[in-house]
Amino acid sequence: MSMITPVLMAGGSGTRLWPVSRKAFPKQFAALIGDETLFQASARRLSGAAFTAPVVMTNADFRFIVAEQLDQIGLEPGAIVIEPSGRNTAPAILAAALMVAAEDPQRLLLVAPSDHVIPDTAAFVRAVEAGTGPAREGRIVTFGITPDRPETGYGYLELAGQGEGPQPLARFVEKPDAARAAEMLAQGNFLWNAGIFLFSAQAMIDGFRAHAPHYIDPVQAALDGARTDIGFLRLARAPWDGLPDNSIDYAVMEKADNLTVVRFSDRWSDLGGWDAVWREMLGDGAQGDGVVADANSTAIDCHDVLLRSDSEDLQVVGIGLQDVMVVATSDAVLVADKSRAQDVRLAVTALKKKNRKQAMAFPRDHRPWGWFETLALADRFQVKRIVVKPGAALSLQSHVHRSEHWIVVSGTARVTVDDTVTLVTENQSIYVPLGAVHRMENPGKVPMVLIEVQTGSYLGEDDIIRYEDAYARDSKD
Repeated sequence: MSMITPVLMAGGSGTRLWPVSRKAFPKQFAALIGDETLFQASARRLSGAAFTAPVVMTNADFRFIVAEQLDQIGLEPGAIVIEPSGRNTAPAILAAALMVAAEDPQRLLLVAPSDHVIPDTAAFVRAVEAGTGPAREGRIVTFGITPDRPETGYGYLELAGQGEGPQPLARFVEKPDAARAAEMLAQGNFLWNAGIFLFSAQAMIDGFRAHAPHYIDPVQAALDGARTDIGFLRLARAPWDGLPDNSIDYAVMEKADNLTVVRFSDRWSDLGGWDAVWREMLGDGAQGDGVVADANSTAIDCHDVLLRSDSEDLQVVGIGLQDVMVVATSDAVLVADKSRAQDVRLAVTALKKKNRKQAMAFPRDHRPWGWFETLALADRFQVKRIVVKPGAALSLQSHVHRSEHWIVVSGTARVTVDDTVTLVTENQSIYVPLGAVHRMENPGKVPMVLIEVQTGSYLGEDDIIRYEDAYARDSKD
C-alpha cells in the first residue's frame, strides 16, 4: 500500500462528556480510556509505514495542546492547520485536499475524527487497505461499523449489497428511533456511520466542484493567504469566515454517486457519552456486576454503574446504586441515570443560562508554556498555582488593573521586572507592581512551580498587554 496522508480533525467541543470535556478542553485531549489521550491514540493509530506525517485540522485555542501531545508520543506533524473559526467539517476537509493536491492530486487522504476508540490498530489498517483500491479508482470510501445493538445515537449507512468486501453505498440514514434501529440491526445491511473517509485529493475536489462549488474559491483563498506562525499554518480569516457552516456529509457525501463502504467489525466507539465510556471499560478491569470505578472511587453494593473522580482529594463513594453515572472533577459533579447519557449536554445548556464558568471553562488552563489553576478567587484577590515547563517562558507583559506576588515552591524562576532580572529559587518570592513590565522564565531542567497572588480591581485574563512573546500570541490569545 502506498503512503496515505492522515487528516486528524481536532477542533470542536464535546458536551456529552461534561464535566471532563468542555469547550476549553474537549474530550479528544483527555485520557478517558487508558494513559494516552484520545487524540494521541488516534495519531499513533494513523502512523507507521502506511502513512505520511499527519495533517491536523484544529483551531487557535488548541494548537499548542495538539503540538505538545504529538511531541509527548514522539510524532512529528506534517502540518498543524489553524482554522480561523469553526465552519464544521466540509471546508476543513476541502482545505486538506487542496493542500495535498498541490503536491500530488492522486495522493490518498484518510480523514478521521481524533476522539474515537479503536483498540485493534492492525484490524483498522487492514480495513483501510481494503478501501485503497476503490479510492485509487476515484471513489470516496466511507467506513461503516458493524452494529452490535440497536443504537439510536448514530447515523447509519445502508449497503447496496451484502458481503464483507467494499460495497456501494445505497444511502445515508439519519439517527433512527428505537424501533427502526432494531429493524435495521435485524436486516444486516446497515452499518453505523463512523465519519471516517478515504479518497484521493482530486476525487474530493471534484466532489466539491460537482456538489458544493461555492466552497472552492474561498477555501483556496484562505490557503493562498495563509501564514506560517511558529510551526502552525494559519488560514486567512476573511475568506474563511464567509464560508457556510456545513458538514462534509451534507455538502458532498449525501449527493455523490461514487461512494463505497468498507465494513469494520472490530471494536469501535466514538465515546459519544458516559454510557459509551462505561461500555468500553467493562472489558478492561471492571469490578464485576457491571461496576466501572477508577482509583478515586469506591462502589458498595452497586450494579451497572460508572464512578469516576479526576482528583485524589475528591473521593466518590456509591452505595446501593444501579444504572447510575457519577463523574467528578475538582469543580463539578455529574450524577445521572445511565439511560440519560445523551442528555448530559443539557447540563451545559443549563449552566450557560446561569452564567456558570463550569459550562465551558476547565479548572486547569493549558498554555504553551505550561498550565495554571485558580486555588482561590474573591473580591480583589486571586491565588493561582502556576507550572512552567523546563526552558519555557511567559510573555513579556504588564497589567493595568492588578499587581502580583510570586512565591516559588519548586524549581527556579528567572524573573524580569522592568530593568531588573532576578533568579528566584524555592521558598523565595518577588513582587510585581501594577503596571511593571515583567516576565517569568524557567531556566532549569525540571518543571517550575509557583504560587501567584494577584490583587487589584480587575483580575481577568484579558488584562494583559504583551510586548514580546515566544508563542506569537496577542492579548486576546
